[in-house]
Amino acid sequence: MAAFFQMGGYAAYVWPVYALGLVVPLVLAVQSLADYRRQARLVEELEREAGGRVRSPARNPDTERDR
Repeated sequence: MAAFFQMGGYAAYVWPVYALGLVVPLVLAVQSLADYRRQARLVEELEREAGGRVRSPARNPDTERDR
């Protein structure tokens, strides 16, 4: 088992890469979630200032008639 963790003498190079491979996607996910929440709050604030919902609902092409 010790040989596995030593990685044939390359452990000093391999384990930091594994750590980065786990930490970077985690940080990106946390930042993305925080930005999404920040943007959602901004939209709510702007809609409240405008007096209500400004955005129109998306149209569903399946329910629209051919014209």
